[in-house]
Amino acid sequence: MTVHTFRSAGVIGWPVAHSRSPKLHGYWLRQHGIEGAYLPMPVRPGDIPAALRGLAALGFAGCNVTVPHKEVALATVDTLDPIARRIGAVNLVVVQPDHSLHGSNTDAFGFLENLRERVPGWRADAGPAVVLGAGGSARAVVAGLCDAGCPQVRLLNRTRERAEALAAELGGPVQVLEWDTRATALDGAALLVNSTTQGMHSQPALDIDLAALPAAAVVTDLVYVPLQTPLLAAARARGNVAVDGLGMLLHQARPSFAAWFGVMPEVTSELRALIEATL
Repeated sequence: MTVHTFRSAGVIGWPVAHSRSPKLHGYWLRQHGIEGAYLPMPVRPGDIPAALRGLAALGFAGCNVTVPHKEVALATVDTLDPIARRIGAVNLVVVQPDHSLHGSNTDAFGFLENLRERVPGWRADAGPAVVLGAGGSARAVVAGLCDAGCPQVRLLNRTRERAEALAAELGGPVQVLEWDTRATALDGAALLVNSTTQGMHSQPALDIDLAALPAAAVVTDLVYVPLQTPLLAAARARGNVAVDGLGMLLHQARPSFAAWFGVMPEVTSELRALIEATL
């Protein structure tokens, strides 16, 4: 019989009760027969450094960090992955053998892996990408696309200054365009990414005319409640391949599980159905 040491991890956020991560990691723990636990841990904003420093004493392998704590976590950890430094946020903390804390960010990985899974043969270098929004998710998307070889990222945000700041910090082939030109910005694009909250449940739909978007372009929405946003419905109706945002959530969790529990898990149709049922 294989003897496993019991390992604990969890997700720190405020609030955190809505997080799907415990269900996700619980599935993988059962699937791989690992003795461990993954817990939701509500932590007030001012208490993040103390909570993270307490992980080692509690015997935790580490934790995920969700809103609104990702930037504070970045400032608290002892060492950082280059991608976390570039994105400016930490969503994965690993307790090292010497009890120091290592911070990483798995959002860019999750974004790219979701596209590769849902669109076999998809490549970042296939052509220009249009990214709508300039928040934390957009930072991860733009960093991921640039690192993967995207020749041009056309970045549009309702507040242009935020897009300009993001482009300046990340560098690379990022071109900031006016929000009002979003329809014409689609001309010649190979990928359209919505990283805004428009189209989310109880939010207005994203207002964009897809007429200029090439038929071969892929359209992805980071929103996953609902799974079929008005943008994805419009894209599918005109024949574009459309990819929902749930896969990014599932795939970004994989490197965390691997870091704590020593196994790189897979996203199965059973797991996807399990999480879909909670939406």
